[in-house]
Parts: sequence; structure tokens; C-alpha cells
Amino acid sequence: MKPIYLDYNATTPIDPEVAEAMRPYLYEHFGNPSSSHRYGIQAKKAVEKARQQVADLLSCSPEEVVFTSGGSESNNYAIKGLAFANRAKGNHIITSAIEHPAVTEVCKYLETRGFQATYLPVDELGLVDVEAVEKAITPRTILITLMHANNEVGTIQPISEVAQIARQRGITMHTDAAQSVGKIPTQVDELGVDLLSVAGHKLYAPKGIGALYVRNGIQLEKWIHGAGHERNLRAGTENVLGIVGLGKACEIAKRDLHKNLLHMKKMRDRLYEGLKQQLGEVTWNGHPEKRLPNTLSVSFKNLEAQTLLSKTEGVAASAGSACHSGSVEVSAVLTAMKVPPEYALGTLRFSTGKMTTGEEIDQAVKIIVEAVRSLRP
Repeated sequence: MKPIYLDYNATTPIDPEVAEAMRPYLYEHFGNPSSSHRYGIQAKKAVEKARQQVADLLSCSPEEVVFTSGGSESNNYAIKGLAFANRAKGNHIITSAIEHPAVTEVCKYLETRGFQATYLPVDELGLVDVEAVEKAITPRTILITLMHANNEVGTIQPISEVAQIARQRGITMHTDAAQSVGKIPTQVDELGVDLLSVAGHKLYAPKGIGALYVRNGIQLEKWIHGAGHERNLRAGTENVLGIVGLGKACEIAKRDLHKNLLHMKKMRDRLYEGLKQQLGEVTWNGHPEKRLPNTLSVSFKNLEAQTLLSKTEGVAASAGSACHSGSVEVSAVLTAMKVPPEYALGTLRFSTGKMTTGEEIDQAVKIIVEAVRSLRP
């Protein structure tokens, strides 16, 4: 039997509606969107329809959507593109200690190119302090980049509050929304951000496609040189198949957002209550209210996460972040949250999805409970 999939934060399966929307562009509509004949026009229309679908989910203009290869590229472009285009204005970037490597590694790279970065701490719940952000601002600050929601523990950051401060100080605000788009509201005006990263494979679209929201008026250095694709920012023939998939996934996400949010939360809470009822001492990590509806990070005291995962082959989950699977070290996120080592080393991340069923959750509880009991003295 296939393992019960509880790793939706790592990647999501492609929604059947998305696959169906993509199918014609795999076989029939293969044209280059830059071509002027019928084949090219069909492909061009598909790209622009998808751009509108992404814009509708984010509540922005379609011309503010730039297609990329995924969340990591969107983060790279947002940070590097802004930094290099605004070097004359300043060289200081503010971020947090719990960002995805696609943000922290970019900031570290820029530090080798004459930029300075401040990595703000978080509290025990994984929250950045808004006042600490304001205190970190200098006359040379040009960018604040904070993730909307954490991929490991699900804590949602006070993006709109930070963005308001950034706007008052004339500083560009970027958020990595890879984990939040499609799970919670991500309207760019409500968040107040200038740049926002989207990863297709986190919201039931294919891997290898993403988007970057770029507010009108924000100057970014050209990312890929060549022809004038994507507002002359990112050259290269468009990934029409992936773009169509992302567009359809965004359309579905907007249509079903509230229903999916409630379902994922119900499944997550059912999992936690089942584990707590049978095991007693189960510690969750992250904010009790300000967190993604689908994410459950739990710690099993004095157990080792990889060993526990090997005992739960019937459940697909992650030890901390999926990006660091295989490591026995405490994740940077849990370290920043000051989770004690005896708990941090035994932390698993479960993430539910819109396809998760109650029966799957109940079976997962049985498998996890048996594994924990077999490893405890």
C-alpha cells in the first residue's frame, strides 16, 4: 500500500483539474508564444490567461506578474534584482533567522558583494518582533524580506505591519509566500508588499514553475539577458505547459480557498488530538493561532526524528524542513526558536492537504503511535 501522504509543505500532487487544463498544451498547442502564426497566438493567449489567473488570486494587475521557474528563483530575483538595481541608494537588507535557504543564502551571497544583512531573531513561537525590525533600519536599508509563513512550523509573520513601516521609510518590502499562497489569503495590497514569491508545486501545480509579483514602479535589474520576454526582465521562451498549470491552480485556489482552509485545519487538528490522546506528552512548535491551517510540527522528547521516520514507513512526513531531510542536526528554525535539543532532535513535520481524508489521519495516528511506543523505553 502507498504511504499516507502528510508532506504537502514539501510538494503537492498535481490537481486533476490542473492536469486536464495542461493536457492540450502537451500535444496540440505546442507553439512558441513569440510566433505570429496561429500556433504562437494560441500559446500567447494561454500565457496571458494564466497571468490573469495568478493576478486574480493575488489581487494585482496581470502586468505585475512575472513567471519564473519556481519559488527559489522568485526569491533570488526579488532580492538580487532589487539590491543590484538600487545599490546607489543603499546596501543594507533586513531578514530573519528562520527564512528558507532561498532567502538566507542569497543574502549571504550579497554580503560577499558589498552588501550588509541583518538576520533578526524570533521568539519561542517563531514570530519576528515588529519593533526589532524598525530598530534594525538604517539610512542604507533598501530591502526588508520576511517569509509570510514558515515552512517548518507554520508561524505566520506580521507582514502587513512590517510593510507599513517599510513604506513609511521608503524601503522595498518582499515576502516569500511559497507556503501561504493557496492556503490563506495573500492579497498583495492587504499585505502591503512590493514583491511576493509564488511556488507552483506548493499549490497543486507542476514543479518547475513559479511567479514573482512586482509592484508597478519597483525597479529590478534584468534577471536573464536575451530577448524581451516577461516585461524585458527574464528572457527565454515561456514554459507554456507549466504556466497554464500554475494559472489553473491559482484559479482553483481562489475558488476553493475558504473550503480548503477549513478542511486542512480540521485534518491537522484531528492528527494532533489523536497523537495527544494516545501519547500524552506531544509538544507542538509554532504559534497556537497565527499559523498555517495545514502545518503541524510536533516534538517527541528524547527520540531521534530520522529513526522515528524509519519506523513510520506507512506515513510520508518530514524531519523538520523537507529541504534538509537526511540531516540529524537541529534545524535553524528550531534553533532560532530555542527549542530544547531533547525535543528539537525528535521533531517531525506533518502537513495536510485538500486531498487528505479523515480515514488517512486516523490510520496515520495508529502508525505514529506504534512507532513512538516501540522506541520509548
